[in-house]
Amino acid sequence: MLSLVACSSGPTAAKEPVAAATGATSASPKPKPKPKSTPTPTAAPFNKAANSVDDPSSIWVVVNKTRPLNPANYAPTDLVYPAVTYVNRQPMRAEVANALVAMFAAGASESQLKFSVQSAYRSFAAQTSVYDQIVETKGQAQADTISARPGYSEHQTGLAVDISAVPASCSLQACFANTPQGKWLAANAWKYGFVLRYPADKVAVTGYSFEPWHYRYVGVTLSTELHNTGVETLEEFFGLPGGTTYH
Repeated sequence: MLSLVACSSGPTAAKEPVAAATGATSASPKPKPKPKSTPTPTAAPFNKAANSVDDPSSIWVVVNKTRPLNPANYAPTDLVYPAVTYVNRQPMRAEVANALVAMFAAGASESQLKFSVQSAYRSFAAQTSVYDQIVETKGQAQADTISARPGYSEHQTGLAVDISAVPASCSLQACFANTPQGKWLAANAWKYGFVLRYPADKVAVTGYSFEPWHYRYVGVTLSTELHNTGVETLEEFFGLPGGTTYH
C-alpha cells in the first residue's frame, strides 16, 4: 500500500513573540521607604531647686559650719519613734522613720544583719550639752572636728541618724566602716534615701572627721542622683560653701 504523508498546505507560520509589545516600558520597582528612626528620649536635667537647701524643715537643707540653722533653735514638728532597736531612744522625723524601718528590714532579709539607732534627733539644748561635754574632755579644737556646735547640727533637723551594729561593734568609731553592717549601709543606704554624710576623703568639704555611722536622709530622688553621678557631698552637689571653720 502506498503510505500517505501529510503535507502542509502553506508556508510555516511565524512564531509569536514571548511577550507581546504593549507600548509601555516596564518600570523598575520603587525602593521601600526607610523606617523613620525613633529619637532617643533625653532625660530631663535634675531639678536642684525642687526643695530648699535653706529651710530647716526641707529634707534637702544643708547644714554645716558655714550654714547654721535659721532659726538656731529650730525644732521639727513631726517627730516619731519608729519600731526599731535603740541604744539611745531618740525620735526622728516621720519620713525618715519610715525609710529607716524599710532599710533595717532590707538589711535583715538580704544579709541577716541587725542594726540599732545610736542617736537621732537632738534639740538645741541637747546639742549644747553634748558639745559642751566634748569640749570639756577633749578641748574645743578637737570637739569641732567630731561634734557640731548647737544650731549647726544635722541632728537638730531630725534628718540624721547615727547607726550601730547589733551586737555592738565599733560603735561611733571609724572601724564601723569595716563591719558587715557598715559595709552594707555604704552599699545600700542610697536606695532608701540616705547618704553617708561625712566621707573619709571629704573632711575639708564637710568640716567633720570620717563618720561611717552618720547617715543623713535626703529622700530617694536626691540620694539616687548622688549615687548615679558619684558626687559624695551635699556641698559639692549644690555648689555650697563648707569647710572646717565656723563662720
